[in-house]
Formats: sequence, structure tokens, C-alpha cells
Amino acid sequence: MFTGIIETLGKVVNIRKDGQNCHFDISSEISNELKVDQSVSHNGCCLTVVDIKDGSHTVTAIQETINRTHFKTLKVNDLINLERCMKLNDRFDGHIVQGHIDSTASCITKEEQGGSTLFGFRLFNKTKLIVEKGSVCINGVSLTIVDVKSDYFNVAIIPYTSENTTFSRLMLGDLVNVEFDIIGKYVAKMNEKN
Repeated sequence: MFTGIIETLGKVVNIRKDGQNCHFDISSEISNELKVDQSVSHNGCCLTVVDIKDGSHTVTAIQETINRTHFKTLKVNDLINLERCMKLNDRFDGHIVQGHIDSTASCITKEEQGGSTLFGFRLFNKTKLIVEKGSVCINGVSLTIVDVKSDYFNVAIIPYTSENTTFSRLMLGDLVNVEFDIIGKYVAKMNEKN
């Protein structure tokens, strides 16, 4: 389990196909501190560390993960947000994030607003799972939804978040990984049965 508070950035240094799986080598300042079999959030997606060497770690994405995430668009030298799983005795600064990507969204607007940046994202499905002022996880970052329209939603990014995550490099048309709030998902599932 994660909180959506990004620890550091990682750089994709190699991508290898292996049947339907894809291995990603990630270089980061925490790579040598990780352990094989450890769960780490990579742009919001929980992946298991399978190897560590020379300041980088390797994770493997199965076909389901590639289909459901923006990993199909990752390239060598791309930066990604990294977060190790939360410790039970730490403060819970973000919201409950499982690292299970629900959907991707496309960045459709990016507007400077006197100190913050308002980003708009078009969802490809499941817009009923987001609510104004609710939580959402975008590329592993815990965010509050500013407003919701019929097919897109907005979030505001403060300068600190922009400077310390991949949001500073996000361009119009880029795909992002989206995880909806787990509580909202359970409520929606219960309401389906009524």
C-alpha cells in the first residue's frame, strides 16, 4: 500500500521484451536501497523489484499491466515517479493508494494560474468514480480533484509537486496512469447490486 507522496524520480535506462512481459531497468537514488521482491510504485503502478545492480533496479510488467497503463508508451530516458510502500508507523500524508491502475487518461489542458498549474484530464472510462474534491492518484501522485465535467476532470498542482514529480514535464496529449479512490470503488460496487 502507498500514500501517493512521491519519494524520488527514476529514469528508464533500458526496456526489454520477454514474450508478453516487459522488463524495465530504472536508475534512481533509491535503487541500491531496494530489495529483490520489494513492491515499489512506478508512476502509480505497484511492481515487484526482480533485480538490482549498479544503481538501477529491474521490474517486470505483464501484458495486463502494459494494456492497462501508459507503460506501452514509456521510452528509454523517460522519468517516472517512485514511491516505496508505506510504513505502518509513518504519517499518512496522501490517501490510500493500492498501486492498481484502473485506467489511463489523456492530458488535455495545462493552464498556469498565478502560482499553481491546473491540469485537465480526459478519462477513457469510469468517470462515475471521480467526485469533486475527492482523491485521485495520477502517475502515483495523490491529488484532490478540483472539478468534474462529463468526460474530464481537473487537478491543481502546486510548484513543489511540479518540481518534485513528473508533472513538470507533462505535455498535452500525454497519457497518465489513474487509480481511483478505493472507497469510491467499493461504494460504486455496492450500489451496482441495489
